[in-house]
Amino acid sequence: MGEATQSIHHAIDDHARRTGIPYLHPDEPTVQLDLLGSAQVVAWQEAKAAFLFASEGCWSELPHLYARYGTTATTTLIGKLKAQEHATSAIVCDSGMQATALAFDALMEPGSHAVLMRQVYNKTRSYLEWMAARTGGSVTVVDDGDAAALAAAITPATRLVFAETFTNPLVRAQDFEQLRFVMAEARVRAPGIRLVLDTTIASPWAFVVPPLDNGVDIVVASGTKSLGGNDRDLWGYLATNDSPFANAVMDLVAMRGGILDWRRATAILTWFDAASDAHARRSASATRVAAFLAGHPLVTEVFHPSLPTHVDAAAIAAQYVRPGSLLSFRVKGADEARTQHLADVLATCVIVRYALSFDGLATKVNHHRTVSEYFTALEQLKRNGFDRLIRLAMGMEDADDVIAALNWTLHHGDGVSAADVTAWQQQRAGASGV
Repeated sequence: MGEATQSIHHAIDDHARRTGIPYLHPDEPTVQLDLLGSAQVVAWQEAKAAFLFASEGCWSELPHLYARYGTTATTTLIGKLKAQEHATSAIVCDSGMQATALAFDALMEPGSHAVLMRQVYNKTRSYLEWMAARTGGSVTVVDDGDAAALAAAITPATRLVFAETFTNPLVRAQDFEQLRFVMAEARVRAPGIRLVLDTTIASPWAFVVPPLDNGVDIVVASGTKSLGGNDRDLWGYLATNDSPFANAVMDLVAMRGGILDWRRATAILTWFDAASDAHARRSASATRVAAFLAGHPLVTEVFHPSLPTHVDAAAIAAQYVRPGSLLSFRVKGADEARTQHLADVLATCVIVRYALSFDGLATKVNHHRTVSEYFTALEQLKRNGFDRLIRLAMGMEDADDVIAALNWTLHHGDGVSAADVTAWQQQRAGASGV
């Protein structure tokens, strides 16, 4: 062999001896493995067929053959998710929205119908309505907690009911007893109907009984949030005990992509086992901050599952064990413009950063309409109850420091002009070198 040939293959073989995995690179994992011959491919294909014909499990957990189907790291992550969600099948993908879209793509057929709870993420609603319009289907939106409206909306053509818990930004909680009753009645006239629940904000640790043991057919979530906890790795997943559905989703992933890559899966695994404790700390801080805001004379409404005044307090007390890290509130007498300004002023305290998302190291603030409903008509914004809201996502700081920043902003924010805010932003960006 020539020198280049020897160098490449000796290095690849040495890496395989060090790792026990026959990657085709001397330093890092690769999208494919050295399979040595056709026998391993035949065994993999037969194992896939066994999953497709079996009543349990999904071929997402097959050994690494090609990275578009899964990797050594995603296989490990899937095992952890299955245990956590009490699921027989799990699929990891590149974002929470991808997970939601995959569920819709697998369930919705031409001419079919879906029911959405009103407070679901606006991109979730937009995607499903877009899909239904293209396939001759339809979507009905009902208010969260309105069991009668939900029952009335379900028809023989209904393929799915989609809800979130907790919702964003009003953190409504789903009542599982109520949902189980409605879905049991619905399955008589719509036998193929599935209940799909987005648990991103509640987290997997929020429930007395895991959703898949409590009447929910499919869980989707953004792993970026509570399971990531560092704002670093964008990913999502689906979990279910419905094997035909899971395998249908994996067939979609195999055709169009969207699987989680090995680098992110590896990074996620380093933090996975510590994520619950970090989320518990953020939830406890959010509980303290919500109680402070609820007693503040300049605050009119606070939305957090820990509060005894929460509209779903009875269901939360009976069915939930953790309130989550996200909360929102309204300032007394503030219109939309003043609400936006006060969110900007709060960010000048620095320990609260103006940013999207939640469940990271730093506490984040934003004006909800600006970041999530910018193009929503004001009438619709009010109809959904999303107007004049400051959204706060607790991080890992001491709760007392966040409370101090909030208190200063509530008392002094009106004395800070828009020009002052702009000047601070420019100075801060320059000082930070950004």
